Amino acid sequence: MNLSAYIAVLSGSGQASTASLAATFIPLILIIVFFYFFIIRPQKKQDKKDAQMRDNLEIGDEVVTNGGIVGIVFQIKEDTVVIETGGDRSKIRVKKWAIAKNETVHDGDN
Repeated sequence: MNLSAYIAVLSGSGQASTASLAATFIPLILIIVFFYFFIIRPQKKQDKKDAQMRDNLEIGDEVVTNGGIVGIVFQIKEDTVVIETGGDRSKIRVKKWAIAKNETVHDGDN
């Protein structure tokens, strides 16, 4: 086989491998885009909303923790919240990240 025929064979197989390489990576790229728009992005948006809710806690708000404890905010510190629970008015200190829901409706809330 001469040199020009060898180059033609290599260039032809190079195009085929480029097409097969693109066909291999297109589904992978589509999966990554799907995960970003339908899983990662909405989760980040929800995390931001939850952090804003925790930052806007006020004394007297009724909250629910991730463990299901319902109580009224008694004291707020930098990274902890003291909540008052039950009829005996017992107090529990929890981390702010453990507050799952604020059930008190404020004037600015929708």
